[in-house]
Amino acid sequence: MTDTEIEITADLVRDLLQEQHPDLAGLAIREVAGGWGNQMWRLGDELAVRMQRMDPTPELQLKERQWLPVLAPRLPLPVPTPVRFGEPSERFPKHWTVMTWVAGEPLDHGSISRGAQAADTLAGFLRALHVEAPAEAPTSSDFGAHPKKCTDGFDYFFEAVVPGDIADEVRAVWDDAVAAPEWEGPPVWVHGDLHPANVVVSDGTLSGIVDFGAMFAGDPAWDLAAAWVLLPAGTASRFFDMYAHADEAAIRRARGLAAMKSLFLMLMGQNGDRGLPGGKPNWGPIGRAALDRVLKGV
Repeated sequence: MTDTEIEITADLVRDLLQEQHPDLAGLAIREVAGGWGNQMWRLGDELAVRMQRMDPTPELQLKERQWLPVLAPRLPLPVPTPVRFGEPSERFPKHWTVMTWVAGEPLDHGSISRGAQAADTLAGFLRALHVEAPAEAPTSSDFGAHPKKCTDGFDYFFEAVVPGDIADEVRAVWDDAVAAPEWEGPPVWVHGDLHPANVVVSDGTLSGIVDFGAMFAGDPAWDLAAAWVLLPAGTASRFFDMYAHADEAAIRRARGLAAMKSLFLMLMGQNGDRGLPGGKPNWGPIGRAALDRVLKGV
């Protein structure tokens, strides 16, 4: 087997714990559905094991190990925090990390019924996260660029999934984002990958944020896109009022990025319908609903 084909089982997880963190090896282990770059396993009631799977390098996990302990104490929602490090070994030649478990149901398998509460919660979380990052903070070439530098990706998603009856509207939103001024403030901490599988909900509202592998220092518009990607229809205006730090240009960039993220969700849904690796059949309707919210605006 190649590294990417190693079958990750509960027995493997327990063996690795026994080798490197034997005091945790007696806790119950159960698989968590989902995950592509990394696979998650519950460890007892309060912990999880994050196993590098399809990610070609350990960079994302190592980034979380370094920076989540710095960010977590000042964030108003639970986030996974590393507590133990698993190093590559003969048994499993990749990285793995024991992290705190964030309770709740992933939004792509749940729903938000308390829209105003969720808008306020997300705005408060992003206000706390979006502070100036230190000079040594990670940057990103995949996430964080101005929309004008992402046209190839947008065009690919657009051609693959946009229905003809709304194509002109979607293109207009993107063109407006491309024309918007660039972020002129200092680079701030950005989650970078806020979509329905990377947030958890309980009691009808947001209750946690997970998967910080894409985090970087840069333009907050990449997170502000969540106003349409995550929140129910009609709550984006409340979100931006509560966030209070987004100017017109940031909102324009965010709306275009939300369109691109929605198309990505739709493409992942299409891939799932076709049985392709990594596809998520339930993401198609989620992405289309998000795109409809984008087209309606704030």
